[in-house]
Amino acid sequence: MSKETYDKPSDVVAEEGRVIVDGPDHVDVALTPDAALETGRRLTDEAAKAAGQKRANKQDEETRPSK
Repeated sequence: MSKETYDKPSDVVAEEGRVIVDGPDHVDVALTPDAALETGRRLTDEAAKAAGQKRANKQDEETRPSK
């Protein structure tokens, strides 16, 4: 499953007891505070994992023999 990858963060505001997320590709969602907190935790965990994968891939590329 290939998804478009964006490098611009989403805009997030608290409004009337909800958390509104406005992001790329027409993402527009309203979350309860609890759902937003859990989403934030999941984003942080997975972002750390992805950053580690990216570092590992870069190190692999740097140590591969040149053709």
